[in-house]
Amino acid sequence: MLLWFPAGFERPASMRLEGVPPFGQPIFMLAAQGGDAVLSLPRDQRVLRGQPPQAILEALVGVNLAPADLQAILTGCVVPNPMPTGGQQHGNGWASIDLQGGGKLYLRRASSQWELRAAQRDGWQLEYTMGQSQFPASVRLTSASQKVPVDLTTGISELETNVDLDPAAFRIEVPPGAKPLTLDELRQSGPLRAP
Repeated sequence: MLLWFPAGFERPASMRLEGVPPFGQPIFMLAAQGGDAVLSLPRDQRVLRGQPPQAILEALVGVNLAPADLQAILTGCVVPNPMPTGGQQHGNGWASIDLQGGGKLYLRRASSQWELRAAQRDGWQLEYTMGQSQFPASVRLTSASQKVPVDLTTGISELETNVDLDPAAFRIEVPPGAKPLTLDELRQSGPLRAP
C-alpha cells in the first residue's frame, strides 16, 4: 500500500502524523501533545484516546518512539538533545561520534565536509541518505532488539523548519459517532496490518 505520511512536530513533545493514500481520506490521523495522544481511523469511524503516543505508534507500525525521539531520528539528530561524549576516526573516510545516553553517529567525508550516513540508538539501527540540505533525504529504521521486527524506510520531502504551527494542528476533531478502539485491537487489526 502506497502512503504519504505528512508529519509535523513541535518541541518538546507535540506531533501530528497522518497516513494518506493517493486518493480518498486519510487512513489514520495521530496527534500528540505532552504525553497524551489521539488516533483517529476516519474510514472505520474508530478512535483511540488517552494513550501515550509511543504506545500508539508501536501498535500502529511497530515503532515505539516518543514524538521527540521520532523527530530527532527524522531530522538526523538521532536523539532529542545530542551531546557528544567522544569520537574516533576510522579508515576510508569514516568517523564515529559517541552521544550521551548511548547513541552513536557514523559519518563519511564527502568532499570537504562530513555527512551523516548511519547511527544507532537504544535498539535501533539507522541509515541515512543525505539530500541537498542539511537534513536527510531518507531514513531507514531497523529494529535491533525490539519485540516486533521493523524495517521501515521513509523519504523526506517538502521539509520546513522554524515555522510557527497553530496549536490546533496537534488536536484531532473526532466525529461524534466514532467508536472507541483499544491498543490491543489496533495491534491485531489496525489499518496497516496485512489482511
